[in-house]
Amino acid sequence: MSLHERCFAFEADFVDDLRCLPMAVRRKLDLAGIKLKLSHWHGLEPSEREQLLAWADGPGAIAELRQWLQGRTAQLADGPARAMEPAIAADWQQAEVVPERLRAACQQLGRSLDLVQWQGLDELQRFALAKLSHPGHEHRNLPRALKEFGLDPEGP
Repeated sequence: MSLHERCFAFEADFVDDLRCLPMAVRRKLDLAGIKLKLSHWHGLEPSEREQLLAWADGPGAIAELRQWLQGRTAQLADGPARAMEPAIAADWQQAEVVPERLRAACQQLGRSLDLVQWQGLDELQRFALAKLSHPGHEHRNLPRALKEFGLDPEGP
């Protein structure tokens, strides 16, 4: 399965019916510069949610995704999805440095994440860890993601 359509085991409780946005879709939204509300997501047909998960993530495909989502969400009750700056050189796109907020979140969990481990992750895994470590984010899935990615000292 390609990076752009892969779902993680820690997402299993909502991925089967796609009731929440999988990390693979959230990454594409960040790349496209689109802030999609959960109400927008729920306003899409199940086949459209599956289409977004399968959507390629190359530059041309991401530009098409942005255009399609702006048009499609304009038809929804909440109106068009908000545009934002597309992710360029975001912390999860940088393999040279572990984001400080991720280090801090790991420390709060009694874990650590070093640069070699960070560099061993693919971009979607780095994206997931960066998003799961945001302040105010429920960190419930961070330990599960660390374990899934082989970064838990207790093993997978």
